[in-house]
Amino acid sequence: MATDFSFEQPSDEEVEYEENDDSEEEEHEVDEDNEDADPKPRTNKKPQSPWDFSSYSESVADEHSHRRTTSIDFKISKARQQLSAPIAKPIEEDSDSDDSEPHRQEDYRPDDEDGDDDVDTHVAEKKPFFASSEGVTFHANSFIELHISRPLLRACEALGYSKPTPIQAACIPLALTGRDICGSAITGSGKTAAFALPTLERLLYRPKNRPAIRVLILTPTRELAVQVHSMIGKLAQFMPDIRCCLVVGGLSTKVQEAALRTMPDIVVATPGRMIDHLRNSMSIDLDDLAVLILDEADRLLELGFSAEIRELVRLCPKRRQTMLFSATMTEEVDELINLSLNKPLRLSADPSTKRPATLTEEVVRIRRMREGNHEAVLLALCTKTFTSKVIVFSGTKLAAHRLKIIFGLLGFKAAELHGNLTQAQRLDALELFRRQEVDFLIATDVAARGLDIIGVQTVINFACPRDLTSYVHRVGRTARAGREGYAVTFVTDNDRSLLKAIVKRAGSRLKSRIVAEQSITKWAQVIEQLEDQVSAVMQEEREEMALRKAEMEANKAENMIAHRDEIYSRPKRTWFVTEKEKKLVQKAAKENAAAKENGSESKVMSAEQAEDLKMKEKRKREREKNLPRKKRRKLEAAREQLEDEDDLDDGKDKTKKEKSGISLVDLAYRRAKAVKAVNKAVDAGKIVRKAGNKPKPKSRASESRTEEMQDLFQNDMSERKQRKSLHAGGKKKSSFKSKSRYKRR
Repeated sequence: MATDFSFEQPSDEEVEYEENDDSEEEEHEVDEDNEDADPKPRTNKKPQSPWDFSSYSESVADEHSHRRTTSIDFKISKARQQLSAPIAKPIEEDSDSDDSEPHRQEDYRPDDEDGDDDVDTHVAEKKPFFASSEGVTFHANSFIELHISRPLLRACEALGYSKPTPIQAACIPLALTGRDICGSAITGSGKTAAFALPTLERLLYRPKNRPAIRVLILTPTRELAVQVHSMIGKLAQFMPDIRCCLVVGGLSTKVQEAALRTMPDIVVATPGRMIDHLRNSMSIDLDDLAVLILDEADRLLELGFSAEIRELVRLCPKRRQTMLFSATMTEEVDELINLSLNKPLRLSADPSTKRPATLTEEVVRIRRMREGNHEAVLLALCTKTFTSKVIVFSGTKLAAHRLKIIFGLLGFKAAELHGNLTQAQRLDALELFRRQEVDFLIATDVAARGLDIIGVQTVINFACPRDLTSYVHRVGRTARAGREGYAVTFVTDNDRSLLKAIVKRAGSRLKSRIVAEQSITKWAQVIEQLEDQVSAVMQEEREEMALRKAEMEANKAENMIAHRDEIYSRPKRTWFVTEKEKKLVQKAAKENAAAKENGSESKVMSAEQAEDLKMKEKRKREREKNLPRKKRRKLEAAREQLEDEDDLDDGKDKTKKEKSGISLVDLAYRRAKAVKAVNKAVDAGKIVRKAGNKPKPKSRASESRTEEMQDLFQNDMSERKQRKSLHAGGKKKSSFKSKSRYKRR
C-alpha cells in the first residue's frame, strides 16, 4: 500500500521569519480595524516550534560551577592560546589557486568485487498474525476529516500542520477505535503526531474523577523521550486538564517520583528508569493503563531492551491498546506476539527501505592505504563542501570526543553528543545545534533515531554503520518533510557488504564523492601538528575527572558518617534481574553481534532463558555440595581460574598461554600428594634422605636476624616431630575414633 509521499510541513527555523516580522506587525495594525469586514484567516502567522530542549535541565554553566569543573570549550580555548603560532587552514590558501584539485561528484560505479554477491533485502511476507488492512486510506485533505476535537485542531494550526501525512491519515482513525497498530513510514513523516493526536483525543473522554496513568510511551533514548514530551505538550496546549510527565535517566529521581505520585495522564519514559520507579517507588502502578506506545519499536525489541520491555508488558493490564511505530519495523512476528498484541493492523505508508526523493546519497571510498586519514578526509569536506548544519556520526564515544577537540582547536563551531556527557550537556548540545549556534553536531548512534532537528542539510557517516537499518535511521536525520539533504558515507574495504546494500537501496542515484589528494595530505599534516594539544586537553580532562571522583568519594564518606542510621534505614533498591542474569544477557548480546558480523545470526536470549540457565547453574552447585572435599576444591579452583580468564580484557595480549595436557590444578594436587607420601615414608624409616640433598647452610654474615629466627624455629619443630615418632613406637596413626569411647560404662 505504498503511496507517493509529498507534503509540506512547516519549519521551526526562526531565521526565515526574522526578515518579515516588521511587515507582519504593520499588516496586523491595518487589519485590526477591518476584522469584522474581512474575517479571512491569516496565513502569514509564524508557526510555533514543537521542540525545546533547554527547559528540561539546569544550564551547563550552573552544572560546572557546583561540580567545580570546566567545560571542554574552555579547555580548547586555553590550548589554542598556548599555540606558538596559529594553525593555517590549507583550504583557505589553496581555494583560489589554479593548481589545486577540487572535490568532485560523479556517478557511483561498483567494483567487480562489489557486484559479485546480491544482498537479500526482500521484506518478508505478511503473516496471518496481522489483521487485514483492506479499506485503509492513506490520504486526507485536512485534519478535520480525521474527526479530532477542536482543541487539537487549534494546536495543529498553531504548529502549522495543515494537511495530514500518509501515516497520520491512515493511523489516526483506526487508533481512535482502540485497534492495535504496527505502523511504519519513512523518516520525517510525522509518526509522533500519528500516535499523539488519537491518544489525546481519547483522553478527552476519560473518567476525570479518578486520576491514573492511562498512557505510557516508551522510547530507546533520553533525547527522543524529551522530544516526544515536548511535542505532546505543544499538541495539548489547549487542553489544560491533561498532564504529561517525563521519566528518563540522568534527571532527578525525586522530582520524577513526586510527579508520578500525582498520577499524570501520560508518561513518556525510557524503559530502565520506568521499571526502577515501578519497583522502588511507593504508590506508582500501571493498573489503569489504557494505551501502550513503543516509539522506535524495532530498537526496543532488540536484545538490549527486550528483557525490560517484557517486564513492563507483564506489569501492564491485558486489556489495553498497543501501538508500535518505527521507520524500519521488525518482521519478527514472534517478538510481536510476546507483546500480547490483539489482531494488530500493519500500516506501512512506505516500504521500509524507501529513500526520500529529495535525498542525495554519496559514498567516499577510503582505500586500505588511506584508512589512517579518516579525519583529514572529514576536515577536507567540512571546510569546502559541507560547512554548516552537518551531523557527523562517529562509531565510538572516544572518537566523537577527539573530533570535537580537533574541530575546536581549528576554530570550527561544533558540539558533541554521546553517552559520556551528562544529561544537561547532551540537551544543551541539541539546543545549540537547533538554534544554529554551532555548525557541526558530532554524535554517536544516540542521535541516530527519532530526533527531528529541522534544517539539517548533511549527514556524514564518519564511521560506517553496522547494518542497513542503522544506515536508514542515520541518513533519516536529513531530507525530512520534503526538504533536500545530503548523506555522505565513508566506506572502507571492510564495509563492502553494507555498500552493496546501499547500492541496491539507492540504485542509480548513488553518487561517489572524490576528495582531492592534495587537500587530504595537507589536512593530515595539520592534524599531526595538533596531536600535542589534543593530548594535553585529554590529560587535563583525566586529571579533572580523578579529582572529581576523589571529591565524590570524600563526600560519600562524610554522608555515611553523618547520616549512617538514616541511610541504612532506607529500603534497598531492587531490580527485576540479578547481576548474573545481566552478565548472561550481555554475553549473549556480544555473541549475537559477533554472529551478525560473520553473517550467521544466533538466537536471541530472553529473560526466561536467562532464568533457566540460572536454575541449571544452581542445581549444578547443589550437586557439587555432595562431592568429596578434595573434588569439590578442585572444581572450585578450576572455576575461579576460568572466571579470571573471562574477566581479562579482549585488548590485552595473551602471550603466556597454558600448555596443553594436565591442568594446573591437577598438577598442583599431584605434587602435593607426592611430597606428602615422601614425608610419610621418611617418618616410617622406609626412605633415608641423603646428606648431599640437604641445602647448604647460609653464612651468618649474609643472614638477617629474621631469617635466623625462622631457621631456629624450623629446627626446633623438626626435633620435636622426631621425638614424637620415636615415642609412638612405629604405631600407625589413625584419625578414626571408635564410638565405644562415648558409651556409658
